[in-house]
Amino acid sequence: MNWITLIFLLALVLSLVIQFWLDRRQLTHVLRHRDAVPDAFKERIPLDAHQKAADYTVTRTRLGIMELVLGTILLLLWTLGGGLQLVDNLWRELTLAPLVTGVVVIFSILIISTLLELPVAIYRTFVIEQRFGFNRTTVGVFIGDQFKNLLVLLILGVPLATLVLWLMQDADPLWWLYVWAVWMGFSLLMLWAWPAFIAPLFNKFVPLDNLELKQRIENLLSRCGFQSNGVFVMDGSKRSSHGNAYFSGLGTNKRIVFFDTLLKSLNPEEVEAVLAHELGHFKRRHIQKRIISMAVISLAGLAILAWLINLPEFYTGLGVTEDSTYMALILFMMVSPVFSLYLQPLMAYFSRKHEFEADDYAVQQSNAAVLIQALVKLYEENASTLTPDPIYSAFHDSHPPAPVRVAHLSSKLADSPV
Repeated sequence: MNWITLIFLLALVLSLVIQFWLDRRQLTHVLRHRDAVPDAFKERIPLDAHQKAADYTVTRTRLGIMELVLGTILLLLWTLGGGLQLVDNLWRELTLAPLVTGVVVIFSILIISTLLELPVAIYRTFVIEQRFGFNRTTVGVFIGDQFKNLLVLLILGVPLATLVLWLMQDADPLWWLYVWAVWMGFSLLMLWAWPAFIAPLFNKFVPLDNLELKQRIENLLSRCGFQSNGVFVMDGSKRSSHGNAYFSGLGTNKRIVFFDTLLKSLNPEEVEAVLAHELGHFKRRHIQKRIISMAVISLAGLAILAWLINLPEFYTGLGVTEDSTYMALILFMMVSPVFSLYLQPLMAYFSRKHEFEADDYAVQQSNAAVLIQALVKLYEENASTLTPDPIYSAFHDSHPPAPVRVAHLSSKLADSPV
């Protein structure tokens, strides 16, 4: 057996075992604690809301298991099953220029993969989210989103893929450094352009018109020395009843965005506390740190690809009989998640660390008790489980478990402004 095949299969099997074990722990732990609200939340969250969150978590976890199985089957069919080579052969028969062939093969595979995954997306939206009362998406909006995603993919992705493949086909041995520079430049451009040019394709953004809340936010921004390009309300209720708030953009193109659903759930003081947490991410330079992490990981990945691209066994070991730069890129994109899974606990750890740091900043700018109150409301509104399995959470969750986060904030009550 080809050594690449052996390593791939061993890594795939190990990743499946780990993920099945974690999912099993999560299901068992959540169901075991379904009938009792944790002590820290007994006076804040009713039992029926706690049970709804448990059932929602269990249902989503079971769907995740199904997605894992289907995704593994599709990965094996694409690679060892010869699916990639079949698509490549069909396009090679047209005898197009190699660069054109590479681009159309990449996007053919992306579109086919999206179509194969569409039934799961439909089930998640119109069955699970509907069952738990979260779905607001209509069939028309859902179909429109698919076409818009495809349009954005083609408009942005085709030029990017063409440039990347052109650099890869060049004989320069440092092509991977040039591709890395292009990728980082594109990523930063998207961070800057997303709020003003792409997000409005999917949602409406209107300036915040709540005068009391607006004054609170302006005072908070002034205290924190933060400048943005505006505070906007997004029609999140168009698709879901889940509430959220976020920052987007870079430089002078930063925007503060609140879902309309969040503004209906929280009072102005609570919204201010949530915003103070989000400001903490900027003040503690978490965005910059994540960009640097992304840069380092992508650079390492491209360096590995630069080594693999010249190994004939890399192609044959993964079901491809005719090697090419574009097929090397496709194989790497498909197979790398199997190996990057093992970085996930480390990335989750740093993400949770950032959340604690943002909370610490928030309690210096607002009231810790109010932030706790806002978080509890959001846990209930979004049916977030209060009892995740600790090991599952450490592996998967970007935010600390609810009891841990609330306990951390409670320890800061004495240091928080009244």
